[in-house]
Amino acid sequence: MKKILYINTCVRKESRTNRLARRLLGQLGGEVTEVRPDLKGMKPLCEISLERRNELLGAGNLSALELDAAREFAAADIIVIAAPYWDLTFPALLKIYLENVTVCGVTFYYTEEGIPNGLCSAGRLYYVTTAGGPIIHNFGFEYVDTLAREFYGINDTRFISAEGLDIIGADAEGILEDAMRKL
Repeated sequence: MKKILYINTCVRKESRTNRLARRLLGQLGGEVTEVRPDLKGMKPLCEISLERRNELLGAGNLSALELDAAREFAAADIIVIAAPYWDLTFPALLKIYLENVTVCGVTFYYTEEGIPNGLCSAGRLYYVTTAGGPIIHNFGFEYVDTLAREFYGINDTRFISAEGLDIIGADAEGILEDAMRKL
């Protein structure tokens, strides 16, 4: 059975992005593990956490608790990220999560030429988002797509969205249902 890692950075109870992502998860089948960075207490890396991570990596201790999220990410067969489109970008929770899983020796390594090479098992990554207006610049997906391809070794990345949900006169539920049908 496929191991699907669902990274849910939707903070609203009635999140439209979460609804769209859950529909996708239902169609993918497999064993889903949901990660909510806000509920896991993930924090941005700081001097202390970076020093600790460097100590662990220097000692070759890749099984340390602090690296659990990175190991979980590297072991997934499919990754689904749910990230609402906010002000031309994605929630800070996603950046914090990615900071914590982008670990040299776990999710990628550097070749002798200094080129990152992926260590992740996932064959595909889905980036799911919804937006009140049109997505003019897709900085969130572009960032995640670059990390996936250049660092993690995940070359099949897919963008799924429902846009224009808050435009005056828009049928938000209809737009969302249409996006779900297209999955």
